[in-house]
Amino acid sequence: MTNSELSNKILELVGGKDNIVTAANCMTRLRLTLKDVSAAQKDEIKKAEGVLGLVQDGNTLQIVVGPGKAKKLMDIFREELGVASVAADWQENKAAMKAGQKQNGLKKALRTIAEIFIPLIPAIIAAGLFNGLASLLGQMMTDKVIAADGFWSLIKTMFSLIGGGFLGYFAIYTGINAAKKFGATEALGGMVGAMSIMAQIVDISKFFGLYNETVPLESVLTTGKGGIMGVIVGVWILAKIERWVRKRVPDVLDLIVTPLVSLFLTAAIFVLAIMPAAGFISDWLVKALSVIINSGNPVVSVISGYVLSAVFLPMVLLGLHHGLIPIYAIQLEKLGGVSLFPVLAMAGAGQVGAAIAIYLKAKKVGNARMRKVIAGALPAGLLGVGEPLIYGVTLPMGKPFVTAGLGAGFGGAYVMFTHVMSIAWGPSGLVAIPLMSNTVGMLNFFIGLVIAYVAGFIITYVGIKDADVANV
Repeated sequence: MTNSELSNKILELVGGKDNIVTAANCMTRLRLTLKDVSAAQKDEIKKAEGVLGLVQDGNTLQIVVGPGKAKKLMDIFREELGVASVAADWQENKAAMKAGQKQNGLKKALRTIAEIFIPLIPAIIAAGLFNGLASLLGQMMTDKVIAADGFWSLIKTMFSLIGGGFLGYFAIYTGINAAKKFGATEALGGMVGAMSIMAQIVDISKFFGLYNETVPLESVLTTGKGGIMGVIVGVWILAKIERWVRKRVPDVLDLIVTPLVSLFLTAAIFVLAIMPAAGFISDWLVKALSVIINSGNPVVSVISGYVLSAVFLPMVLLGLHHGLIPIYAIQLEKLGGVSLFPVLAMAGAGQVGAAIAIYLKAKKVGNARMRKVIAGALPAGLLGVGEPLIYGVTLPMGKPFVTAGLGAGFGGAYVMFTHVMSIAWGPSGLVAIPLMSNTVGMLNFFIGLVIAYVAGFIITYVGIKDADVANV
């Protein structure tokens, strides 16, 4: 089935263009919010050739089609089939959206945080890769594999420049995206982020007696205190203040008075209250996580690594994984690396091993459809995009989703035991290897992947019956 044929088929099965409120895509999915989700033929969508899985979230259908394909289908939706971003009267859209909102406060908060960071992921990955390559070149220079000056020194400097160009100003990018989400002026949101990393914070801290001259990082208030979570809260406050001020300022003075007053009030609250409070919380969180994540006790490391990897994908299904993104960022700011991401990355490797086991059993029992689905989804899984395998293979079958997690735990235990750290986060498969902080970390991360592949394969192959695969 061609992409055009599949687009038309999906449009028909969701109830036509008039039933679509919003249409968008992510890396692997079409996200269609419907006026009447009951009008969609969900079973038929799942069976359509080219569809790897279907997830319903309220009135939104997330149709898993795989990396690359999702964007192509959405282009066809918009350019050939006339499906606009908003296809109905705004009052109808609002009612439809409200009808589909059945999330509790925690999930809404986590989703909000995720929506702020998701647009930054390509830059996080790119910056991490460039910093990783710069680190690798630096290690090779230390080991005298390559010359420490001349051409390779220039390349290392260029890589560090590109990587630092994002990570050095992460707070500013976060402030801009948070402003988009909360409805504040984007440039003002970026200014709130910039405030948090300015040197003047130290002068203010000293004025109020909040600065620790002996151990600056333990100051109640210092540059970067509170990190990006503090920035997000600060921009949320900015949005509230900006709206309040704008309502009370004459139109002719809005351009001058509103940003001036909004930023001054926000800055006072942000610097003197939000940054210290967020800093206290982030410091406490890092210390609490260090008890299990950075434990010097090998037994604790192995057990915590196994459990975290094994339960990560169920967390994804519940939408709780969004809450891990700020933890990654806090670790990166406080520790200079992320220890949680390499462990959780093993969850996708367990799915790969399980899928290979199912493929062999599908070949044995003659299930051509399942073999075709796995063959299409497996390359993406190896590269760290696990959704096609999860929603197209293991989750619909049930038991393999569990056995994959059990296998992933062994990889997580090894990675935690060897204290692998990453300098960024992104896709979790083979492409994540350069994100590890040094050559030893890269090697141990790769070994962890292999362990998870093998364990996921063995547990799944032993744990499921041929009949389970034949009847899918």
